[in-house]
Amino acid sequence: MPAAALAPARTAPARTAYWTRLLPLLAVLACVTRVPSFVRPLWNPDEGYLAVQARLLTQGGHLYDTVVDRKPPLLPWLYEAAFALCGSGSLTPVRVLAVLAQLLTAVLLASIARRRWGDGAGRTAGVLYLLVSVGLNPEDAQAATFEVFMLPCTAAAVWCADRGRWGAAGAAVATAFLTKQTGGAVLLPVALLLHRRGASRAGPLRLAAGLTVPVLGAALLTDPAGFLFWTVTGSGAYASFTGSELHVLGRALTNTAILAGASAGLLPPVVGALRTARSGAADLWLWLASSAAAVALGFHFFGHYYLQLTPPLALLATRALHLLPGERRVRAVLTSACCCACFLVWGLFAARADLAHAQRLATALEHRTKSADRVLVWGIHPETYWLAGRTPATRFLTAGLLTNYSGGRDGPQVGEKYAVEGTWPVFRREMSAHSPALVVDDSRGGPYAPDRVPTLRRLLESRYEEIARVDGAVLYARLPGE
Repeated sequence: MPAAALAPARTAPARTAYWTRLLPLLAVLACVTRVPSFVRPLWNPDEGYLAVQARLLTQGGHLYDTVVDRKPPLLPWLYEAAFALCGSGSLTPVRVLAVLAQLLTAVLLASIARRRWGDGAGRTAGVLYLLVSVGLNPEDAQAATFEVFMLPCTAAAVWCADRGRWGAAGAAVATAFLTKQTGGAVLLPVALLLHRRGASRAGPLRLAAGLTVPVLGAALLTDPAGFLFWTVTGSGAYASFTGSELHVLGRALTNTAILAGASAGLLPPVVGALRTARSGAADLWLWLASSAAAVALGFHFFGHYYLQLTPPLALLATRALHLLPGERRVRAVLTSACCCACFLVWGLFAARADLAHAQRLATALEHRTKSADRVLVWGIHPETYWLAGRTPATRFLTAGLLTNYSGGRDGPQVGEKYAVEGTWPVFRREMSAHSPALVVDDSRGGPYAPDRVPTLRRLLESRYEEIARVDGAVLYARLPGE
């Protein structure tokens, strides 16, 4: 018998009173856990990339044409809308939306847990999720990037499937995918719920329609060929594991250890549940397993990827704690609160050397160029363009798309031949059509330095001269007459 059938019937006033008490608690907790996100203008290059993309889109750019990335369109559009309404000088509006996204995820998880295991489980799930959601390096957990906005969609997919709303579940899966490709992994637990409920033929059809229509709509609103290339088929070299095994393994172990430490209150009951036949919740275990596969997909293991694990982990811990004495729940919440406090302190006081470097470069760009000038920053910090208020000379905002370095590679598979297919001819045309007034070589000895990239090296040798060095980066100005 489904767990929901065992839950006592609730009157409308009881439901209203429950959420009237719980929502303020979750809202306060969501705000507190996201306080560090507001103390830095930027947390990581992903935020910088999105900010530059959004500014270009508000100026008339076209996604997957003059503005490109290996990501689906929803988050660039969200940033664009925030910039159109509030201006492009600050990420505060997007950070506020990130708080709301975290709150919505917590509410959906609380609703799932309450439906299955009762009122107390709902409160536990919502609180545990918010506490563990910041349990990574602050530049991964506090940034307003893809995973934060993907998670409410994945939670909504399970919430809808739990209630047999298959069209809405498919739409939620599609929205998760359109935020970040790995969000589509939630389709597996949704499909399991569909199978277990023995839905009629209409159920799979509604799920398929809900999934397909939004994706096709997004493709048509952008460019179908460009959408397919940049979100699916154009990332072969990026997803390769060869050549950086130890580098990637070290990152995987580090981020796994960090999240495990943050989940010290959740992991013991989850591990204990594995030892008992009473644990059940096969869909939640599949959700966790599919999320783990999504984290591993592409073999990069960046910290923010691990956020995808936190919703099913919170629900599984809630399920396990529901079977244990009440003091175990209190202990789990207190342990999670202590861990959360440590990560909040880390976020409030951690220095960001990369941000300081980008700010110094941005200041140099402002002093040496005019606001209408196009510039090229050859590096992995696109936020420099946004901080300086300068327009990129190319649609490729980092050296990564042109050398494969953006995947965190440590050298063996970095270079022109590993670039996204077709990028170098486009880059050459752009350098001819609107030659940058200033080129910043921000490689600082990295494996994508100009001396290892023949096309860029020839461009600098023939048309530019070195004029300054700033914090290890080399600035080149166009030669007279160029």
